[in-house]
Amino acid sequence: MNKALLSLAIGGFGIGLTEFVIMGILPDIATSFDISIPMAGHFISAYALGVVVGAPTLTGLGSKWPAHKVLLLLMLWFTVFNTLSSFATGYNSFIVLRFLSGLPHGAFFGIGAVVAGKLSKKGKEAQGIAIMFSGLTFANLLGVPLGTYLGKHFNWNVSFLMVGIVGVLAVLAVKFWMPTLKQSSENSFIKEFKIFKRLELWLIILLTTIGTGGFFAWYSYIAPLITDVAGHDKQVVSYAMILAGLGMVIGNVIGAKLAEKLQPIMAVLITLVFMAVCLVLNTYLASDKVMVLVMTFVIGMVTFCLSTPISLAIINASKGAETLGSSLNQSAFNVGNAAGAYFAGLPIAMGYGYTSADWVGAGMAAFGVFIAFGIILYRNYRFKRKNKMKACYS
Repeated sequence: MNKALLSLAIGGFGIGLTEFVIMGILPDIATSFDISIPMAGHFISAYALGVVVGAPTLTGLGSKWPAHKVLLLLMLWFTVFNTLSSFATGYNSFIVLRFLSGLPHGAFFGIGAVVAGKLSKKGKEAQGIAIMFSGLTFANLLGVPLGTYLGKHFNWNVSFLMVGIVGVLAVLAVKFWMPTLKQSSENSFIKEFKIFKRLELWLIILLTTIGTGGFFAWYSYIAPLITDVAGHDKQVVSYAMILAGLGMVIGNVIGAKLAEKLQPIMAVLITLVFMAVCLVLNTYLASDKVMVLVMTFVIGMVTFCLSTPISLAIINASKGAETLGSSLNQSAFNVGNAAGAYFAGLPIAMGYGYTSADWVGAGMAAFGVFIAFGIILYRNYRFKRKNKMKACYS
């Protein structure tokens, strides 16, 4: 079972690598294709769009297949199109390949989270899911800095060849280490989509979008925050990214512990409170060369306390269609990625400085707190109503 969970972590490593390494080599890609950096930013959006489209579609289409075979096919798809991305010759071919590369992302994490929970001992489901997400956090700690270094010192194509190599390892790991599993869902494709009628599901999706958007409001502009606001040299940004990655690794472990001790939604609420506070503090501390690096580690840690609790929350809210609900959360995460970067960029464009992005992030995290609180109130209301109806019929 440990090897099976490790195979999911290797897949998560590859997915985290392709999603985040492009941010560090975006200027190099823009130069290679003779386009502007904002235009090159479309490649990030294309990948996110692929995640949003692919998560519910591929999860639904694969629901009748054994889960281990679906995971294998998703990793094969991921490996093929990320490897082909390294051979792109221009804007049009690369943007299509980035979209196709993003399609299996949400379905892999969605199905993988449910599988990880089932492979874990009873009461240890949170730890199983955290092991899968550890691949994503280690990608930020080790893979992204290495991929960025290779892309800048050799060619950006090398970074995507590196993703392809990780993809091959993930395919082999899933093939040989993943046990034979049942199909992802017993329900029909149409029946699964009935979960969209559940208000709580939509609230958690909104919570993921807004809450994680607060993180990306900060993370998208971390480089100019460190160089222009704190006054560090450009090379310090790479070390700061490693600090953020280390924080994510530790936060992922803490998040699993929180999800075991508390209700998942309560763990999410507490984490978002700390995220909002940390982002506000960062607006005052970012000008200090030491504290900006300390806060980079802290914010990365606090944010990734969210990953396991919020995954468990949506799995619990998607009974009967857990894999579909879990994959939808990955779509929400990527919408949050785009939304956080966009909204944080507005005050920067107006001339309010790079710390204004942190205020936007804090506001989004705080809004997430209100949504989480609303979910708790809604659950209490449903529980009381259910008991009242039972009393009437007894």
